[in-house]
Amino acid sequence: MTQGLEKAAAIYADRSRRARELKAEGKKVTGYMCAYPPLEMLTALELVPFRILGDCGQPVSKADACLPSVVCPFVRSSLDLALKGEYEFLDGVVMAHSCDVVEKTAHIWNIYLKPDFFHFIDVPHSTHSAAIAQHRNLLKEFRGVLEKLAGQKMTDGMLKEAIAAHNRQRALVRQLYDLRKASPPPVSGVETLKVMLAMMSLPVDEGSRLLQDIIKEVKERQPKNSCKARLLLWGSILDSADLIEMVENLNADLVMDDVCTGSRFFWPDVEVTDDPLDGLAERYLVDLKCPRTYRQQHDDYAASLESRFGYLRGYAESWQVDGAIMQSMRYCDIHGYEVPAVRDYFGSIGLPSLYIEYGYSRSGMAQLKTRVQAFLETLDGR
Repeated sequence: MTQGLEKAAAIYADRSRRARELKAEGKKVTGYMCAYPPLEMLTALELVPFRILGDCGQPVSKADACLPSVVCPFVRSSLDLALKGEYEFLDGVVMAHSCDVVEKTAHIWNIYLKPDFFHFIDVPHSTHSAAIAQHRNLLKEFRGVLEKLAGQKMTDGMLKEAIAAHNRQRALVRQLYDLRKASPPPVSGVETLKVMLAMMSLPVDEGSRLLQDIIKEVKERQPKNSCKARLLLWGSILDSADLIEMVENLNADLVMDDVCTGSRFFWPDVEVTDDPLDGLAERYLVDLKCPRTYRQQHDDYAASLESRFGYLRGYAESWQVDGAIMQSMRYCDIHGYEVPAVRDYFGSIGLPSLYIEYGYSRSGMAQLKTRVQAFLETLDGR
């Protein structure tokens, strides 16, 4: 019988296989990019959410006709795969304004690929009360669009059930991450990322069942030898385990992350509210900790850093990390602009950090390896 981690790795290696099977069974599979489309609203109408990702192992060719080379390589790769027919199984696409490049790409996607169903959520970029009210109205509009697509009403009861299902999955994800607090951790960073990406390729209940099996399997594992450093990983999207694998092969454990295909995507629950749209608007606009959203600054710089990044202190303390790696894809402006402040915050709490930028390719890992190795040596001497 296939173990849970082995099954997750197989899904990671061929993410579309299960989605194609579900489509053949009559399910509608809806693609989404980034963390901001509310998956609960898709689940409520039995639409299967499927996260659109790129492939750093494939050269970009067709997308060059649509996007300049000096924009996010992940977005370019995702569009390139779609233009090559890799996402032809999708019944529809939901995009959101996660950044300006994704916003422009969403409309290019609609024009060039002409999906049967397309919707764009122009998510606000601030968290004040007017922005939350605006976001709620956008979700109300999205609800009506989905009802037309599915041919049925989305009742509050259906939406609350879907919210509960996704919150249960988030609780399981946090449970898996909690197991990584042990020294040594019983599950690696590579394995964890593969599990997270597998979850983004499955219906919520199916993903939760897989995660329950994985948690049980991990709890029964024999501990391995301790590594010389425990690390926190912060930064832009990772849709491949290559970077984490390179780091962990240097005798380090990536025990916690803050990336949007890891903890950032799953961490906050949707609060139970009388009107479920209120809880969804709050979760997807305020609670998601992505640098694409502007948060109120304080006159005092240290107070601003603490209000914006205090959760990172909690991660560092709870997972007992020795250092942090900040990573950003080349041309990822929202993360690149945030690096100085995040580095200052890590410095303020006495946590050594390293910043690396990479070009969304496997070929650049050798150069990064040298820098990471040097950083780990400085931690070894503390």
